[in-house]
Amino acid sequence: MNQYETVFILTPVLSDDQMKEAVNKFKDVLTGIGAEIINEENWGLKKLAYSIEKKSTGFYVLFEFKAEPEGIKTLETFFRRDEKVLRFLTVKLDKYAAAYAEKRRNTKKED
Repeated sequence: MNQYETVFILTPVLSDDQMKEAVNKFKDVLTGIGAEIINEENWGLKKLAYSIEKKSTGFYVLFEFKAEPEGIKTLETFFRRDEKVLRFLTVKLDKYAAAYAEKRRNTKKED
């Protein structure tokens, strides 16, 4: 299993309940492909660097998880099919990035 990090941006026209429902849907997709979710962060509503679909803000969400490489295609297919998702990016973490992510998580817990 490799360690991955996914950040996706949801459209800002969603209510809080709709946003949480969308996040839970993607979390269910991850558990459905056998992924182990390590960390989930909701960064909230943030301004975009440039307009996407005439929207200047979006809800940012980060998932850090361990999964098989085949499962990433399934997750990204769900992102592409969902009209609530403006953008997404999934990256595979090498050992240095994984160590940094763990250090960042631990310092957030202390705050």
